[in-house]
Amino acid sequence: MEKKDVIIVAPHPDDEIIGCYEILTEPNIQPIIIYSGELDSNRREEALKAKEHLNVKVQLFQMTIPQSLLSKENIYYLPDPVYEIHPQHRSWGFLGEQLARNGFDVIFYNTNMIAHYIHEVKYPEKKEELLNKVYPSQKSLWKYERKYILFEGRCKWIF
Repeated sequence: MEKKDVIIVAPHPDDEIIGCYEILTEPNIQPIIIYSGELDSNRREEALKAKEHLNVKVQLFQMTIPQSLLSKENIYYLPDPVYEIHPQHRSWGFLGEQLARNGFDVIFYNTNMIAHYIHEVKYPEKKEELLNKVYPSQKSLWKYERKYILFEGRCKWIF
């Protein structure tokens, strides 16, 4: 059976690009991105700019995954609950673990680049360019911490 939707959960605007750039730039993928609902208006406006540069189907600002998007036919990308250290990332990651344990197709990604499954991004300059276009307020983050540009990683848990 073919999967219906790719859903990327980004606790903070920029997490979707930092952790899932390769997925976002796949030509045949048009993801739904869910951002945490607790955002100030400036970060929300920046997040909405992603749609100008990426083939994004829908962007939502929610505190959880809407019931209408919960389907075992979808693929979910959520922050890794083990290697992520930010409380919001871990919280969303624990939701991902719960989904995975219940038979949903969940792939965990990492934004702090400390997991053993990290690899080099093929076109880091394009990733940086996209981050700068979409999230100019956060530019100093990847200007001084090149790991956000150079690396990325995802893993799937098997139960």
